[in-house]
Amino acid sequence: MTPFLPPEWLPVVFAALMAISILAYVVLDGFDLGVGILLPRVAEEADRDRMIAAIGPFWDANETWLVLGIGLLLVAFPAAHGIILTELYLAVAIMLAGLTLRGVAFEFRAKADEPRRKRRWDHAFVAGSLAASLSQGWMLGRYVLGFAEGPAALAFAAMAAVGLAIAYAFIGATWLIWRAEGALQRRAIRWARSAIWPMAVGILLVSVVTPLVSARIFERWFALPEMLLLAPLPAATAGLLLGLGSLLRHMPLPGDALRRLPFWGAVALFALFFAGLAWSFFPYVVPERLTIWQAASAPESLSIILAGAMLVLPVILAYTVLAWRVFGGKARELTYY
Repeated sequence: MTPFLPPEWLPVVFAALMAISILAYVVLDGFDLGVGILLPRVAEEADRDRMIAAIGPFWDANETWLVLGIGLLLVAFPAAHGIILTELYLAVAIMLAGLTLRGVAFEFRAKADEPRRKRRWDHAFVAGSLAASLSQGWMLGRYVLGFAEGPAALAFAAMAAVGLAIAYAFIGATWLIWRAEGALQRRAIRWARSAIWPMAVGILLVSVVTPLVSARIFERWFALPEMLLLAPLPAATAGLLLGLGSLLRHMPLPGDALRRLPFWGAVALFALFFAGLAWSFFPYVVPERLTIWQAASAPESLSIILAGAMLVLPVILAYTVLAWRVFGGKARELTYY
C-alpha cells in the first residue's frame, strides 16, 4: 500500500499526535488529579462534594487522552513501546491501579448513604490520585535521565514524582478558583499561592538536569544560533510564573473572566514545559537509543493507522469540548448523578 504522505513524514506526524495526546492528558487529567490531592485539605462534607462536582463531568473524558497516547505509542512505535514499558512497568502498574481506584471511589462515593462511608471513599479517591500523580512524575524523571540507574537517578525520579504532584495540585487549585465560589474559592487561592513556587523550583531543576544528562541536548540548548531562537521559551516561563504569582496575590478579583486566568496560565506553563522537553528529546522517542524513524512501524501500516487516528481524534476532542460546554458553570450540588 502506497502511503498518502511521504514515508519519512509519517513518524513525525505520529510523534506530533502522540505529543498532543500526552499534553492534553497531563493538562486535563492533571487538574482533576490535583483536586483529588487537595481533597484532604477540606473538612466540610459540603465543600468536598463541591470539589468532586467540579471534576465530575470531566474526569472520565480526560483519561481518554492517556489511552490515545499509549495506543499511538504501541501501534506507531512498537519497538519504543516495548522498551519504555519494560523500564517503567512497575510505575505504570501503580498508575493504572491508582486510576482504577479513583474511578471506583468516585462512583461508590456518590452512592454512600452515610457520611462515614463517604469519607472512606474520599480516602480512596485521594490515595488513587496521589498514586497516579507520583507514578507519572517518577516515569517523567526516569525518562528524562534515559532510564539511568543508581542512587542519583532514583533521587531525581523521586524529586520529579513530588514535583509533578505539586504541579497537579497547583492546576487543580486554579481549576477550583474558576469553578468554585465563596469560602472554597478563597481556599483554592491560598492553595495555588502555596504551590506555585515549589512547582517553579521543580521546573527549574528538570530544566537544568535535562541538558546535563546529554551532550546532544546541551548543544541543542546552548549552541548558537539555537540558543537565541529558544531564549523566548525560558523567558516566557519565568514571566508567566511571575505574572501568575502577582495575580494570585491580588485575588479574589471581581468578574468570572479574571477567575479563569490562573487556570489558563497554568495550562500555558504546562505547555511551555512540555515544549522544552519535546525540543530536547526530538527526534528520539527513547532517549539516546531510538529515534522515531528507527522505532516506527512500516509506512504501509502507519498510513492505515493514521486514517483511523484521523477519525478517532476529532471524536475525542468533540466529546471533551461538549462536556466543557454543557457543564461549564460553577460547581454546586452533585445533581448530575
